[in-house]
Amino acid sequence: MDGRTTVVMATRNRRQRVLETLAHLLALPEQPPIIVVDNASTDGTAEAVLAAHPDVDVVVLPENRAASGRTAGVWLATTPYVAFSDDDSWWAPGALARAADVLDRSADVAVVAARVLVGDAGDVDPVCRAMAASPLGANHDGAGRPVLGFLACGAVVRRDAYLDVGGFDELLGIMGEEEVLALDLASAGWALRYVDDVVAFHHPGRTGDRRGRRRRQIRNAVLTAWMRRPLTSALRQTANWVAASRRDAAVRAGLLDAARSLPVALRRRRVIPVAVERQVELLEAGPA
Repeated sequence: MDGRTTVVMATRNRRQRVLETLAHLLALPEQPPIIVVDNASTDGTAEAVLAAHPDVDVVVLPENRAASGRTAGVWLATTPYVAFSDDDSWWAPGALARAADVLDRSADVAVVAARVLVGDAGDVDPVCRAMAASPLGANHDGAGRPVLGFLACGAVVRRDAYLDVGGFDELLGIMGEEEVLALDLASAGWALRYVDDVVAFHHPGRTGDRRGRRRRQIRNAVLTAWMRRPLTSALRQTANWVAASRRDAAVRAGLLDAARSLPVALRRRRVIPVAVERQVELLEAGPA
């Protein structure tokens, strides 16, 4: 048993998937407290969880807050660290203890990003492959490789740091919601590390709405640029998406969605420090 980390799972209308994922989480040797945040489900998710697992805490939100609903669970947690699971992802045995050890040893680290294995084949998520090759530095101190992003379904966060910067932004919903949070943490002086031997599993259901996912990704990428990047960077990124939109209908739709939310995004604009912007530019430049 390891009492350092709480697992927070946000869900909406995926009752059976939640119950299946909880079975994996409840079998972990760390025996973490688990909080399920129900984003106003209408399929009886909260009732099913309470009936099957009375030891699991359930927070029922009055509206769908998407990824930002996780924050309600983080507020309820009493442990120093919080691990996120989606309703189709879970942690490998020992992973939470290993992440907590990194956070215990490195007081400047706010996020431990895990290696996420996808599907029955256990393929490494492409985002994790990119983080493993991050140009921001090597793993010299045993606390992982410096990164400026993470996958929410494979992240363990320092609770106080997460809450201090406000958590996930509700404007972004899902798909790429991690980027603003990563930038906010880095801007506040926190480090983020990719730790390859911290492992999470992700078993997403089959979805034919690839265009819809791409559309949301573009929307959030544009909004993120205008919420946090310097003006020249935001303009350059937007110009790149406009150019891509000439041959990609999903990009065009994403740009239109972003335009509708841009006034709200600009009210939340906080430009990142120069040092963090340089890190972003280094990542955008790719391998030398």
